[in-house]
Amino acid sequence: MMRDDSKRSFTGPLSGMKVIEIGSIGPGPFCAMLLADLGADVIRVDRATGSGLVGPNADFRTELLHRGRRSLAVDLKHPDGAAVVLSLVADADVLIEGFRPGVAERLGIGPDDCAQRNARLIYGRMTGFGQDGPLAQHVGHDINYVALSGALSLIGRHGQPPTPPLSLIGDFGGGGMLLALGVLSALFETQRSGLGQVVDASMVEGAALLATPFFGFAQTGVWGERGTNIVDSGAPYYDAYETADGKWLAVGAMEPHFYADLVALLELPDDLPDQNDRSQWPQMKKVFADAVRGRTLTEWLEAGEGLTPCISPVLEVDEAPSHPHHVARNAFVDVDGLVQPAPAPRFSRTAATVDRRPPMPGEHTTEILTDWGIDPGRSADWLRSGAVREAAAET
Repeated sequence: MMRDDSKRSFTGPLSGMKVIEIGSIGPGPFCAMLLADLGADVIRVDRATGSGLVGPNADFRTELLHRGRRSLAVDLKHPDGAAVVLSLVADADVLIEGFRPGVAERLGIGPDDCAQRNARLIYGRMTGFGQDGPLAQHVGHDINYVALSGALSLIGRHGQPPTPPLSLIGDFGGGGMLLALGVLSALFETQRSGLGQVVDASMVEGAALLATPFFGFAQTGVWGERGTNIVDSGAPYYDAYETADGKWLAVGAMEPHFYADLVALLELPDDLPDQNDRSQWPQMKKVFADAVRGRTLTEWLEAGEGLTPCISPVLEVDEAPSHPHHVARNAFVDVDGLVQPAPAPRFSRTAATVDRRPPMPGEHTTEILTDWGIDPGRSADWLRSGAVREAAAET
């Protein structure tokens, strides 16, 4: 059954917050999704023409990063395009954009333009390299930002090239998540000062921030080459091993008492080298791999009950939602047939929910303009002129 997207009950801790998201890809939408999950009224400003997705998905209805908000289609190059956005800014708490530096200013919706309409506005800017510096105008994607941060050099197996960590470190962790933190921090400060400000979130700097402890390790002589350390696949007791049925068992037995249980579970010989004798790790990894290959994944999990060997199944994405722990905690939700991670973290009084499917560009144009108090005559003029557009009815 399809949801009635015209009705929404804002119950999360950010209920009452009004956010304008200038449509982009990757980290900006992730930041907006987090705010929407937690109850903010997020309006996504999509392109009035030529709107499209970048990446493996071409269907707006299944783009999970867009969940939880409504879409207003605006032609920002139309003479009235900036006026549409600025009319919403007057009543907004936050605006998020992911253009290269200077583009928003040229479109007439930069920080100064917005501040003239709303001095309390928090203006969140998401870029790869930041708003200034020699690389500010350079293009790139997650792998480029994580590479420049130093974090990518740490990820991968020994003797192998650095391994791109999906888009988790640059786009989402060091990008969208950090921008969300910055926006909420700025909003907290606004309660005291009464003034808005610009939040400059760079994925390069965010990725480096995520790697803070490893910068320390590298300078104190406790970190070796890529793939030779405790948490980067170097240690035999911290890796994933193939089981007899072709599945994978994750092992993370760092502490001596956990390691002792792991050794007992795998029925390894008593004369193993010392747990942290790095010179013996390559040979020990082969011993561990041979042992794990002797049973199926289910057999290992059953054998590990009652022990503390720090083992887990490596679940495929289609397996994770049905794991008993996730089911017990409702860690995944089904919205219009799309199973997806539920909002996090949990709140004891103001539960966060996903109550809107991803919108089509312009699906809520008239509804948004009405709800945000725009004069109906002005809205009608914008529709007639093409400054804004409504999505075609779905068949």
